[in-house]
Amino acid sequence: MNDFNQWKTRAAQLRLRDSALIDGEPRQAADGTRLEVINPATGKCLAHVAACGDREVDLAVASARKAFEQGPWARMAPIERKAVLLRLSQLMLEHREELALLDSLSMGKPVMDAWNIDVPGAAHVFAWYGESLDKLYDQVAPSAANVLATITRVPLGVIAAVVPWNFPLDMAAWKLAPALAAGNSVVLKPAEQSPFSALRLAELALEAGLPPGVLNVVPGRGEQAGRALGLHPDVDSLVFTGSTQVGKYFMQYAAQSNLKQVWLECGGKSPNLVFADCQDLDLAAQKAAFGIFFNQGEVCSANSRLLVQRSIHDEFVERLIAQARLWQPGNPLDPSSRAGAIVDARQTARIMGYIQQAEAEGASLACGGRQLRIDGSSNFIEPTIFTQVHAGMQLAREEVFGPVLAVSVFDDEEQAIAMANEHIYGLAASLWTDDLNRAHRVARRLNAGTVSVNTVDALDVTVPFGGGKQSGFGRDLSLHAFDKYTQLKTTWIQLRS
Repeated sequence: MNDFNQWKTRAAQLRLRDSALIDGEPRQAADGTRLEVINPATGKCLAHVAACGDREVDLAVASARKAFEQGPWARMAPIERKAVLLRLSQLMLEHREELALLDSLSMGKPVMDAWNIDVPGAAHVFAWYGESLDKLYDQVAPSAANVLATITRVPLGVIAAVVPWNFPLDMAAWKLAPALAAGNSVVLKPAEQSPFSALRLAELALEAGLPPGVLNVVPGRGEQAGRALGLHPDVDSLVFTGSTQVGKYFMQYAAQSNLKQVWLECGGKSPNLVFADCQDLDLAAQKAAFGIFFNQGEVCSANSRLLVQRSIHDEFVERLIAQARLWQPGNPLDPSSRAGAIVDARQTARIMGYIQQAEAEGASLACGGRQLRIDGSSNFIEPTIFTQVHAGMQLAREEVFGPVLAVSVFDDEEQAIAMANEHIYGLAASLWTDDLNRAHRVARRLNAGTVSVNTVDALDVTVPFGGGKQSGFGRDLSLHAFDKYTQLKTTWIQLRS
């Protein structure tokens, strides 16, 4: 659909789920507490959704444990679990418009991004992990002749997954697909700003044949539902994507409870290095703009620090400003909008605070910097570029999570690498050069989980995603994701002679 009015009509007809889904059934919070979910593009309430707490988390974990211990899912042949996941993938594509709207309305992203990228991407993740199941083999150890020792991967049991609001459906898929494929049961807590696509996904999973209790969804605030999952003694592993500070809380919760495994994918302040030997500065500028302005800059791996070699700095910034003008925000339901609304008023105010602080610290505003009012909402911010940003400035140190780019100058390769690595985060990095030797040299020395050469933020289900330092540890995507949802088991069989 490429018609604005069609999207608005479809949005008005949309059914929004407002209950948790526990043991295959809708459930409200026992104390009646509800979350007000606001459409950031209009400022209007979309729905009041159950705000789960300790009671609902206990019920969800108990349901997941019972499904794991007594239900058929963990004991199904891999090819049977594969069939369910493939069916779920197909159902997601059949409900593509609905799922795209659920994320667009709740967190402000352009509906065409959700339609073209998020929904088919999430569906592909489920299909990919489903397809992997009957192609994975375990190991036999090189033992003595009178011993057979096997090394197998077995599911952990009950997984808690806590996901953010910037890519609600995608982040859920990244966690759920490998966890379910491995045979676990899952309790999913979506972000309070964007619970709808997770609730609908769980319904579709039941329709696809996932047994009740294998996937439970508990919307709620992090301080209640998230904390309850982190402290729960019957959760075997907790996986999280979100801020570094909250990730640290989950590690504390694990230590205070049952030493559950905790896998974190946290913040980032990814550098993008542009060397003077880059032959296609137009493409580099286009990708640099995409790397910070896509999804309103609300991306953990956003290329938010741009490091440009001095000899091309001014020319490159001119090209970059021209590209930034193409990312003006608009109504998320308008197919012509390349950017949408910031997720809520609180995040909008936070981003504007960073812009004001950057000006106060002496950074030069090259373009943007204004908060806009569109269709009655003030949750829109122009694509913003600051130059003359130094390492000590707040804009260079902290994750903004918005459409704000910090541009700095370097003179040579050593300085560029030092500037890129001088940070608490280590999630992603990009570099632009036509010197093959430099590409290899620099990529090897950048402290990042993914280094993209002559592109930005390269991503595919076949390769692992994650970082180091205070960006967290562990990996989403690829076969390596199974490391988070399984444990190794040795079976030693002593043979009689």
